[in-house]
Amino acid sequence: MIDEPTAKTGKKTSVFADRVGAKAARKLKARRNPAAGVWFGLGMMGLVGWSIVVPTLLGAAFGIWLDNHHPGQRSWTLALLMAGLAVGCLNAWHWVDKENKAMRDEPERDDE
Repeated sequence: MIDEPTAKTGKKTSVFADRVGAKAARKLKARRNPAAGVWFGLGMMGLVGWSIVVPTLLGAAFGIWLDNHHPGQRSWTLALLMAGLAVGCLNAWHWVDKENKAMRDEPERDDE
């Protein structure tokens, strides 16, 4: 009967030790790579923001130009503004997905 609690405690201690070891490894990695901090996050927000804003404004500008030179019943400005917004959102998704994959691949490279 005494062996059962020891075995259970050993498993719990092992899980606890694994968690503590993983947290310590993440902290050590963060100290070795100080570039991925607050400034990296702010830079990424800026990159995502501009990747949406630029295509949206370009679409709106081209739509305004088309409306002035080729007037019609439909508004090119609204249509191209929405198209630019869609392209910008896809572009931002691409950047965020790329960074997410890079962050997920880093621990695998460290373990090898």
